[in-house]
Amino acid sequence: MQIAVLGAGSMGHGIAQVSAMAGHNVVLRDIEAEFVEDGLEGIRDNLQGGVNRDKVTEEEMDATLESIKGTTDLEAAVEGADLVVEAVPEDMDLKKDVFVDVEEATDTDTLMASNTSSLSVTEMASVLEHPERVVGLHFFNPPHIMDLVEIIVAEQTDERTEQIAIDYVQGMDKVDVVVRDTAGFATSRLGLVTGLEAIRMVEEGVASPADIDEAMKLGYGYPMGPIELGDHVGLDVRLHIAEHLRRELGERFKPPQSLRRKVRAGNLGKKTGEGYYIWEDGKRVGTSGNWGGPDE
Repeated sequence: MQIAVLGAGSMGHGIAQVSAMAGHNVVLRDIEAEFVEDGLEGIRDNLQGGVNRDKVTEEEMDATLESIKGTTDLEAAVEGADLVVEAVPEDMDLKKDVFVDVEEATDTDTLMASNTSSLSVTEMASVLEHPERVVGLHFFNPPHIMDLVEIIVAEQTDERTEQIAIDYVQGMDKVDVVVRDTAGFATSRLGLVTGLEAIRMVEEGVASPADIDEAMKLGYGYPMGPIELGDHVGLDVRLHIAEHLRRELGERFKPPQSLRRKVRAGNLGKKTGEGYYIWEDGKRVGTSGNWGGPDE
């Protein structure tokens, strides 16, 4: 297939990479040339890391890079695309605008997918003349490592779109989980509950972030503890999703105050160098001295 990925951030360039590694031709688009180049450089770094660990061959790396092009031109990115995946920031109005622009620039048989982790795909599709070709494809960070892709079926999604989405995911050797379009879907809803409760336990002095994370990894088989995961995906993202689910599902998703304070201070986790942990060069090197204190 011809794939267009809109948004070259950590999720977008990861989706472009796994799509190309599965044999698809990919165009990666962002609004500035610098963002596109950063995304392409991220793909090169990921692939080189795979080569260094004997997970990827030199030939596979070269073929993948050859299959990916970058651009800032939306119409050029989606021209001839069989599937367009938006991976822009989690803002409903922005995603709607992107979908409208894509619909105007593509044929009616082009599928459109959102990589949203919590927003309503049904609402996004509602602004289109042909909403039946919209589906959610919730990849997990980092896409080239994580096996799961959550396929979100909107109210308008037709059977053809759903089946092509399933085939696309399985063709990348990913595991698909199909869910109906409800607030938080399956994974964000369950994962957020654990993450918020872990933060509250830190606030109450139950244990340190590191000990809570270690307990969940060793006791329940989590590959990454819930507090570290929050730092990894971004505390601003965690807060945004929590506020959204609180509006949709009630007070059990009320964000802890320390989470709000960290976001207000700009301590967003791995991407800023500090969240509940201290990060250097993408590695966790310590625990923040400011856990946040009791909930207000």
